[in-house]
Amino acid sequence: MSGLGELDRPETPSSPGAWDERSRRSLTDVGGDEGGTDESGTDESGSRGAGAAASSRDRQSPTRARRSNADPVKALMHRHGDLCERAVDPLEIAAGLEAHGVTDRTAARFRHRDVFSLAEEMYARVPRDEDPAPRPTDPPPPRVRAAWLVLALLPGVLCAAAVAGLRLTDGRPRLIAAAVGALAVTLALRAALRRGPLSAATRTTGTWTCWLAGYALLGDGLLRTALAGGPDALPDGTADGEWPLTVAPVVALALSCAPAAVCAHLFAARARRKLTSSRGLADFSASVRPLLLGTFALYMGVLTALLTLTGAVLDERAAHPQALALGALLLLARLLTVHGHAHSATLVLTATAAAEGAALATLFAGRLPGCEFLAVPVEALVAVCGPAGVPTAACGLGALTLLVHAFRRLTRASAHAHAGAATERPG
Repeated sequence: MSGLGELDRPETPSSPGAWDERSRRSLTDVGGDEGGTDESGTDESGSRGAGAAASSRDRQSPTRARRSNADPVKALMHRHGDLCERAVDPLEIAAGLEAHGVTDRTAARFRHRDVFSLAEEMYARVPRDEDPAPRPTDPPPPRVRAAWLVLALLPGVLCAAAVAGLRLTDGRPRLIAAAVGALAVTLALRAALRRGPLSAATRTTGTWTCWLAGYALLGDGLLRTALAGGPDALPDGTADGEWPLTVAPVVALALSCAPAAVCAHLFAARARRKLTSSRGLADFSASVRPLLLGTFALYMGVLTALLTLTGAVLDERAAHPQALALGALLLLARLLTVHGHAHSATLVLTATAAAEGAALATLFAGRLPGCEFLAVPVEALVAVCGPAGVPTAACGLGALTLLVHAFRRLTRASAHAHAGAATERPG
């Protein structure tokens, strides 16, 4: 170098014109050193152009080769690395891929016939310290465990005892029996939902379930009394008072907690078995739909029998429509919650409880001057269907919504990725 002002290197042109002489000499020297001994500036420029093009092709050809020879399955494993590492069998990978939108058609782009085949290759490629235990091809038949079955029976037993206390007492003792019975049934139901096949990894609030059960007990009587201009007093715990109680459907629903637990257990276990034997997502969905429908029908049949039995024993009208609609709503909401779709279940339960509350509120709001029109829809519904029309419509629409949603969500492999752990939970 001769100084900071005269560096021996090419310079960027300062005008639209040609490069200066010093820059051209530097480029010529570089070209002569790399590509040949031609001393002509023009020929050297041509050599540089040809050499640059050849060099560019040489640089691009390995990249193109790498792209053409890239392993698509390896790229997918890199994208879902956590899923592949924590999976205990290929089924979990298949369920996770499906949850991320990978279908059998997508698997075909990875040179696999379906998602299950793709998941098996991904599982086999994950390095492990020791060989995993072979995956059973025929899981053992599901077993009903005594501990959670006893917990599932407790709400019905305690509810029946509370109703017996109401029938055998009067005055202040009846009030105490009602309060103690309600608290005992609530705690028993909470215990049943925290252990066994009705338990869910996601904790959910039972506020709306308690509201729906409370409306089944008090709502029809309050609605009938409100239409007559009441109520003028609090309920006295009898079925023929000014604000009557409807205890038969509540007892039947409490007793159906055990059948619901057994149905949920059978559904999870058999769906897991079908997941093991299926060879495609469409095949699995097609095999689980009848299973889900059969589980739902089995529970509804048992609930119908319990409603008939409790109505006959307690000498009350069984209230089949609203009780069946409520039972279907609660069962489907719990199945969705257990299998990882608690948000939709909570949303529908909230909307159903809000509809029942709004029906009662509009009757009382219609008593205000100039607001008579608010009570017209509820009065028209009650005139056609009776007081039972309000809970039947609200719970029926909610149950139908959840049934459609369940046929979409519970027939997917991702809903049963961890079903085996749930069905084999201790206790």
